[in-house]
Amino acid sequence: MDVWPVRGYEGQMTAMDERTKEAVRYLGYGRHAVDDKTRALVQEVFTELEQAAGPRIIYRIFELQTFGEERVEIGGLEIRSRSLSRNMKGCERAVMLGATLGVEADLLMKRYSVTQMSRSVVMQACAAAFLEEYLDNWQKGLAESQRQEGYYLRPRFSPGYGDFDIVHQGEILRMLDSAKKIGLTMTDSSMLTPTKSVTAVIGLSKEAVPCHKKGCETCDKTDCRYRR
Repeated sequence: MDVWPVRGYEGQMTAMDERTKEAVRYLGYGRHAVDDKTRALVQEVFTELEQAAGPRIIYRIFELQTFGEERVEIGGLEIRSRSLSRNMKGCERAVMLGATLGVEADLLMKRYSVTQMSRSVVMQACAAAFLEEYLDNWQKGLAESQRQEGYYLRPRFSPGYGDFDIVHQGEILRMLDSAKKIGLTMTDSSMLTPTKSVTAVIGLSKEAVPCHKKGCETCDKTDCRYRR
């Protein structure tokens, strides 16, 4: 088990333009042009999040087995999911992870939801993009360390994608002891808290495959407004 420590952001985050584009996508603009005022607000909110958020990740690597086309067993946890089984085909191990921006980000969003609703909407979008960017940068380091051991990463796959039931989030959190390690828990309705958090599984295979995309490309919800 490992917890990725919180450090300064120098050299860890990608270009501001890229994450601004991602936040704009979450805001629902799609391919429509964004005015300068909105773009400036997005970048201003990102700066505020950098100062307030406390992003952390905890992960463990387990042995993995697939059975047929819709059953996967990871570290003794049985998951019935055709889409996850397809994603994990050929993998021998899997990374289970939990990541969060921390309660500080939640408090910031809650404050603006009361005092400035328009900024709160932008804050929600930026926080989602911020968390994805943090995960992407962490995953680059994981890919490098696993490559040295002869393994290659599959795309992140989270409960809620395809037929990978969201209720498995609770089981993943228990296997990671995330409540104690990084303060990440789940409500009775399977919602993560802090709210800007995520759980995911990453397959590890000894065969390099031309599949480095993530997120929407693995999801069957083709009518989603946020689809890439």
